[in-house]
Amino acid sequence: MQITLLKSKLHRVTTTHSELDYEGSCAIDGHLMKMANIREYEQIQIYNVNNGERFTTYAILAEEHSGIISVNGAAAHKASPGDLLIIATYATMSEKDADKFKPQMVYFDENNQVTRTSNAIPVQLAEKAS
Repeated sequence: MQITLLKSKLHRVTTTHSELDYEGSCAIDGHLMKMANIREYEQIQIYNVNNGERFTTYAILAEEHSGIISVNGAAAHKASPGDLLIIATYATMSEKDADKFKPQMVYFDENNQVTRTSNAIPVQLAEKAS
């Protein structure tokens, strides 16, 4: 059996550009793509924290160390400069491989500077009644 898991994530990265007339769907700083193990032309899912939009597109390279996150083409209607995005990729693998797999996640501040990386999300705890 095959299973699909989160492969990588850019968490709460800020949209820097929204270019309706630019070819390509989401330009991402090349250094950030390397950190998150996102390949050029790889399918990505984008979740817009500001407006709730969720859409599928593909990644293209932006200048390394530029901090650029540019949502382009028709997708530009779904994100504006300043919007916080979660950009995720997924991979399909066997259950045996999934048992050993860990995603690569990169977390950001408001200036698209990396604050930390991780390969696990903490367990969500239930709130205790007061």
